[in-house]
Amino acid sequence: MAGTEAGEGAQRLSALTLTGLVVGSMVGAGVFSLPSRFAEETGVAGALVAWAVAGAGTLMLALVFQTLAVREPHLDAGVYAYAKAGFGEYLGFFAAFGYWASACVGNVTYWVLIMSTLGAAVPGLGEGDTPLAVLLASAGVWSFHALVRRGVREAAAINRIVTIAKLVPILVFVLLALFALDPAVFAANVSGGAAAGPLFEQVRGTMLVTVFVFLGIEGASVYSRHARRREDVGRATVLGLLSVLAVFASVTIVSYGILPRERIAELRQPSMAGVLAAEVGPWGSAFVGVALVVAVLGAYLAWTLMAAEVLFVAARDDDMPRFLKRTGREDVPTAALLMTAVLVQVVLVVTLFSADAFNFALGLTSSLTLIPFLLAAGYAVRLAWSRPPRRARELVVAVLATLYTVFLLYAAGPKFLLVSLIVYAPASVLFAMARRERGRRLFAPREVLVLLASVVGAVVGVVALAAGWIAL
Repeated sequence: MAGTEAGEGAQRLSALTLTGLVVGSMVGAGVFSLPSRFAEETGVAGALVAWAVAGAGTLMLALVFQTLAVREPHLDAGVYAYAKAGFGEYLGFFAAFGYWASACVGNVTYWVLIMSTLGAAVPGLGEGDTPLAVLLASAGVWSFHALVRRGVREAAAINRIVTIAKLVPILVFVLLALFALDPAVFAANVSGGAAAGPLFEQVRGTMLVTVFVFLGIEGASVYSRHARRREDVGRATVLGLLSVLAVFASVTIVSYGILPRERIAELRQPSMAGVLAAEVGPWGSAFVGVALVVAVLGAYLAWTLMAAEVLFVAARDDDMPRFLKRTGREDVPTAALLMTAVLVQVVLVVTLFSADAFNFALGLTSSLTLIPFLLAAGYAVRLAWSRPPRRARELVVAVLATLYTVFLLYAAGPKFLLVSLIVYAPASVLFAMARRERGRRLFAPREVLVLLASVVGAVVGVVALAAGWIAL
């Protein structure tokens, strides 16, 4: 988290600290990949529309979290708690697991990016997906695990520093790009050219990228149990989103004024380094590389803490096995942290078999989080419709957030949805363990239907991978 303050035996977070948490979580290493990820799909016009759609849709989600934080102050851990309250224990469990898994896979993208950055100087690291890269990234995973186990205060102190340190290079990049912007190059990139395709497809193609970089918008709600006041959770969510949207959109748009779209699309990750190198020379690439290392440090730290927090709260509510409730000093959920590190390690190994490790991890991260977001938005619709006081504004916002999330599922396409179900289906073992520990029936009749749907989807996904219909 971005910072902590002790209060009557518990850590209490102010609105400013919560805003820092949201910004620190969202401004991760992913921002350094934005130029090429957008240029692969769209020109300037499509990018502007995509950011407008993503910004408006994510703002609706942010307002949903703001409303739920105030109206349901007894619900902790955000996305998971809202899904459970709205749709029952099993779907609540799925939301917790999916959100946790997305955070873990997202952390893998950070290691792929940093190894790809170093790969420019060390060929053995390739683009972050070689055995040497995975070995070094694994060492980083377990080093961070040891750091966070020492206590939240130590981790939070580092995160406060790196949140500022990683924003400065990004702002410097934007300012330098604006100064060197070539109007002719920018104008040529407006439409994206014939290869970019129809505007709708350009926007659709960038949606998973925007989901990925906007992950963290719910960060304040995940830590709601530590907030001084519930109103601070909502304020931090909206302020964090608006701040980061301005940064992300600026990084994307100014890059179109430096290089032709086709050249930006071909840059290796982190593509921001290639753009800046074309603008100011080789030192620009080194500058971005150092900034990326700092960004990884902060983003990985924040996401590791948030992932563990979701597992811990779910276990505390008896929706996860009891062993995940274990904590160490400074209220650190040690068992949940260990499980988080293990999944990150497993996905790192999987990247060895992927044709494009970064894009695979990015797409899977975004896809995994869509179901939890959809359930949270759906709960907001139910709450606004059925429970007084009924407010038209809250209902409209909740409906728009739900429709936006459905659109994102469509934009994700079948590949990542099937791979997500391969991840989701085995997780039901944890749910069954938690039910058995409480002496309860493993699955209620309606829950069996959800279980069967997830298992069928996972089987289809495995068959599709084996047959080559989809690829990692």
